[in-house]
Amino acid sequence: MIKQLTLAVILLGSVVCASAQQTVFNVPTEDILDKGRVYFELDMSFKMNNQETLRKFSSFVPRVVIGAGKNIEVGLNLTGNVQPGIDATTLVPSIKWRFYKNEKNGMAFFVGNNFYIPLRNKSYNFGSYTYISAAKTIDNTRLTAGGFVFSKNVVAQNAARGGGQFAVEQTITPKLTVSADWITGKHANGYLTTGASYKLTKRLTGVASYAFGNANLSRGNHYIYLELGYSFNLGQH
Repeated sequence: MIKQLTLAVILLGSVVCASAQQTVFNVPTEDILDKGRVYFELDMSFKMNNQETLRKFSSFVPRVVIGAGKNIEVGLNLTGNVQPGIDATTLVPSIKWRFYKNEKNGMAFFVGNNFYIPLRNKSYNFGSYTYISAAKTIDNTRLTAGGFVFSKNVVAQNAARGGGQFAVEQTITPKLTVSADWITGKHANGYLTTGASYKLTKRLTGVASYAFGNANLSRGNHYIYLELGYSFNLGQH
């Protein structure tokens, strides 16, 4: 039981860190920062229930994204900061490239990769999350769909995982957007997340959402997910 609980806490610590680029909640979007722009974000998740192996926990993930130019952005986040339990601190450098965009028909295609480098309490030495996606914008709605592969041990013990990732974003006002995203599969990042983002100021954005696990939902595999993001160099293009 202790081993199961420890594994659950370590895996749950990675749930909110699917990518270090701009995301809906966990699924990456087609958005790419302009060269020289910087975005900082703090992701926070909280589980309030006390089920058998998925007990109350909290997780805090700081991350930064930088526009590199030529439709490329790079990022870095620090995951595995969970309480209670053993911190499985992991550096996650990332890269995303939007290789096609047609504003007339609202289509875009992009690829990305995250590199997982565990620093403490390692269950593996190196891992990756690779994806390719398409996005379609129709009026105030954007749809995203694609596929992904996690290497062995990143989101499942002694196993690699692959599947689909999907998102829908609906702009309500220039400040308010309601969204949902879903990563398929029974693993540490397999969640459906729904919520909304609100531009508090030109630079500051807040996000509130709730995540529902693809597995063990009745046993408490669901949690509150919050983000606070700040953008620098807004005047640069």
